Formats: sequence, C-alpha cells, structure tokens
Amino acid sequence: MVTRRNILITGASSGLGEGMARQFAARGRNLALCARRLDRLTALRDELLAAHPGITVSVRALDVNDHPRVFETVKALDEELGGLDRVIVNAGLGKGQPIGTGRFDANLQTANTNFTAALAQCEAAMELFRARDAGHLVVISSMSAMRGLPRNLTTYAASKAGVAALAEGIRADVLRKPITVTTIYPGYIATEMTGRAGRTPLLAPAEKAIPLLVRAIEREPAEAKVPAWPWVPLGFLLRHLPLGVVAKMG
Repeated sequence: MVTRRNILITGASSGLGEGMARQFAARGRNLALCARRLDRLTALRDELLAAHPGITVSVRALDVNDHPRVFETVKALDEELGGLDRVIVNAGLGKGQPIGTGRFDANLQTANTNFTAALAQCEAAMELFRARDAGHLVVISSMSAMRGLPRNLTTYAASKAGVAALAEGIRADVLRKPITVTTIYPGYIATEMTGRAGRTPLLAPAEKAIPLLVRAIEREPAEAKVPAWPWVPLGFLLRHLPLGVVAKMG
C-alpha cells in the first residue's frame, strides 16, 4: 500500500476535517489545511506541531466557493509541501429548507458549496495528479446520498449524491492509471453540523468514528460507508425502502 505523506484537507477548522487532521498528524503525515476560519486553523496547526514536531502543517484561509482561489490555494500548498499526494474534498454545508418554501437562498448555498465547490476542488487536485500520474482523491459524501430525502434534507441529499456521482465518473476516467479515487459515505457522526441530530440512537461519537474514517481512507477503496456498522446494511435498506417510508425520514 502506498503511504501518502502530504495530505490536503478542506473544511479543516471543525468537524470531520479537524478530526481527520489530528488523526493523520498522529500518523506522521504532513498536512495542508484549508477553511474560512483562519484563527481556528492556526490554533489547530500550533496544537499539531506541538504534539508532533516532526511534521509540517501549512494553513490557508479558503472559501471553497471562491473558485479561482481554490485553484491558487491548492497549487500553492502543493508547492509548499513539495507535492500533494492526497486531497480530501471535505468542506460542506448541511443547511436547507423544503423546496418551494421561499428559501431558495439557503438551498442554493448548500448546492453550491457541496457540489460546485467540490467540483472546483476535484478539478484542482486532478490537475496535479494527472500531471504526475499519481495521487489519491478522496471525496466526502454522506449516507444521505443513498436516496432523495424530504424536508430540510432534500437539497443536502441531492448535493451529496451529485458529488458521489462526480467521484465515480472521475474514478472511471482514471481507472487504468495509478490515480486512486475514494468516495466516503459517513453516517451520523457527532460534529458541529450534526449537533441538532443528537436525539438519534445512530449518532456515533466523533472520537470513535473519525479514526474509522481515517482507516477507511488509508485503505483507499473505491467506496466506504463509515462506520461500517450499522451503515452498510442500512445503506442497502435505504436504497430499497418504499418511498412512503423514506418520506417519513428527515
């Protein structure tokens, strides 16, 4: 198995991104961390360097909806770390409202961030990987991508299904090249984004789920549902449940 030494993570100032940064730092990897909140990234960098002085951690403020800036930042961090060999497209939004209730603004923001901005990140990463004929692209989707979901989850689920299809298309395009593309489908993991879902018995603590997420990424499969239990069987059920049952979710 190839060891990826230089890893870029977007959306790294909180949630899954922040957790993955800590896990990869503990494994001795060099990190390029991006998010809008530079103060939180700087504090995270200082924490990681104090705990793991042998690694390099570079940080950049980045709004992934600023597409030209995405390309500039990925290229700059690639040069700073001496070549990125894994890019984790993680930045995303979870807000939304039922379609047709006057909140197109919120739904558009989620669609733009979760899909269009992810496309920009994939384009920037794949330009590097195609040029050197090597690399690992990781796209963070969601178990919500398994089906179209009602109410506040409609746009979120659609955007995560879209980004999963995007990753699969890229995977098909480089199938015979030494470039790996992984789609991760996280289940309910306790983060800032899922804080309001605290009543569900399926919510996994971040301290247990994020190490599983990183282990799945390290295996470099085409796809992985994390945590595998109960989300592998639940994913199958979600794909095949009658729409009337699905309509009661969310």
